[in-house]
Amino acid sequence: MAVVSVSMPDELLERLDQFADEHGYTGRSEVVREASRNLLGEFEDTRLEDRELMGIVTVLFDYETTSVEERMMHLRHEHEDLVASNFHSHVGDHYCMELFVLEGQLEDISTFVGKIRATKDALTVDYSVIPVDSFDPISQDN
Repeated sequence: MAVVSVSMPDELLERLDQFADEHGYTGRSEVVREASRNLLGEFEDTRLEDRELMGIVTVLFDYETTSVEERMMHLRHEHEDLVASNFHSHVGDHYCMELFVLEGQLEDISTFVGKIRATKDALTVDYSVIPVDSFDPISQDN
C-alpha cells in the first residue's frame, strides 16, 4: 500500500484522531481511506447517470469571509442553467448559509459541488441528490 502525505489544519487532525478513537478505527489512515472511498463513490453512482436530478447544496461560512460569498455569487452566475434557486441566510452571530437548488444531470451537479467544496474558507458543504425524471410517489416503497 502506498504512503501519502496530507496537509491539514491541527484542529481537523485532532477531530480526525478523536473520530477514529470513538468509532473503533485502527487509526487516521483507515478513516481517510474510508472517507476517500465514500467521496469518490458519491460521484460514481451509475444509478443516477443520464437521469434528471434535483440537488440541494448547503454551504456554511463565516460572514466576515466575503471571498466565499463572492465565490458563491460567481458560481451561481457561471451555472445559471443548473441553479434553479439560491437562498442566503444569516446563522447565529458569525455565520452565513448559502443554499442552492439545482436541476440537471449528475455530471453537472458533481462539477458544481466540486467547485463549492474547493472554495477556500467554506466551513461545511453538504448536499443531496434525488432523481426526478420518473418520480412516482404512489409506487414508492415505505
